[in-house]
Amino acid sequence: MRFVIDFIYLLAAAAISPLVVYRMARHNRYRTGWANRFGKIARKEPGKKCIWIHAVSVGEVNAAKTLVEQLQDRLADFEIVISATTDTGFARANDLFAAAHTVFYFPLDFSCIMRHAFNNIRPALCLLMELEVWPNFVQIADTLNIPVVVINGRISDTSFSKYKIIKPIAEKFFRKLTLVLAQTDRYAERFKKIGTVDQNVVVTGSLKYDTAQITNTVKGADDLAVQLNIKNEDLWVAGGTGNDEEKILLNVYRRLQHHNQFRNLRLAIVPRKPERFAEVGQLIKQAGFAVIRYSKVKDNQPAPKTDSQTVILGDTMGDLRKFYSLATIIFVGRSLVPMGGSDMIEAAALGKCTLFGPHTYNFVQTVDALLDGDGAIMVKDEQDLLETIQKCLSERDFATRIAQNGQHIIKKNQGATAKTIDQIITLLSPD
Repeated sequence: MRFVIDFIYLLAAAAISPLVVYRMARHNRYRTGWANRFGKIARKEPGKKCIWIHAVSVGEVNAAKTLVEQLQDRLADFEIVISATTDTGFARANDLFAAAHTVFYFPLDFSCIMRHAFNNIRPALCLLMELEVWPNFVQIADTLNIPVVVINGRISDTSFSKYKIIKPIAEKFFRKLTLVLAQTDRYAERFKKIGTVDQNVVVTGSLKYDTAQITNTVKGADDLAVQLNIKNEDLWVAGGTGNDEEKILLNVYRRLQHHNQFRNLRLAIVPRKPERFAEVGQLIKQAGFAVIRYSKVKDNQPAPKTDSQTVILGDTMGDLRKFYSLATIIFVGRSLVPMGGSDMIEAAALGKCTLFGPHTYNFVQTVDALLDGDGAIMVKDEQDLLETIQKCLSERDFATRIAQNGQHIIKKNQGATAKTIDQIITLLSPD
């Protein structure tokens, strides 16, 4: 089987290599970490037993924060190493964990490369965040009798449809999983249907609730407000936005300005991907607005005096929560377009009136919880977004109630980390 899988990987590599080269040249992506990707990884404390945690990108890395902290407290005799797949995920993992832990790029899943990686890391336990069940990875771990646990497990509608098509192949690897700790009953059933042994699936909830800070203030937000001259205005923050979405947001903002009662509103757009910062800056100008790029003023002097005809572009990494903490209204992006949504937990946890579009298949459980408890608002299109923002700005009690409900729902759903740690401790200490 591994020869078939490696051959499929070779075909896929040949097909996508032009895209990889283009992104390397155009967006400076995939330029680093190739030694890691080919299995060369050096641990900081090779004499200790090891837990290998893999998280794909920023969202999964963030979700692992409390898990890593509590594992370190409860299992001090283990070294924890963390891998990521994307450049942004690796950068975030470095920010969070590199001071105390080994952080590296996830190796390519060719059998020879993955064997080399396992020989270097020598893990006693592998933890995969959400859904990273790579065939050769799982096969090699199984051969070496290394437990593999899916943490914060979820299978989206799209992924589930694909796995059902290849179920005869997928179940060969999913049944080798030692344990799946799923976010919801729905996701648990999906893991079972594609081959995971029923008794190896446990529902523990979502780790992302635990990483959310239930607070009304964020360190550094006051400095951001001074730097951008944000004083008594209403601030609408559109965070984690995606392709074709900013045009819709800018249209809504322009239409809001036709009403005198909303002239005190300012818009800040924070795109999800850093390679789109320049593109979004151009879109703002093409829409007829001036633009202030936060990166230009962050480390220098405050921005010049501006008004509602200037749109703020959040073109730095790691500052989204600061923007959110200053917001009157938050729109969580990649949701008015079919991109699966961005994480709305942070926005709600900050006690902000939170809006998002209908395309949120990556966050089904969170969306259901927030909407059922009137803790957020789903808008279906541009017109609905316009009317909802008008209502939130005109009826402040309504917006405040949504914000308070959302914060309460996030707090109520916390606790998955403790359940997850208990399952891991039991697995490592069966007696």
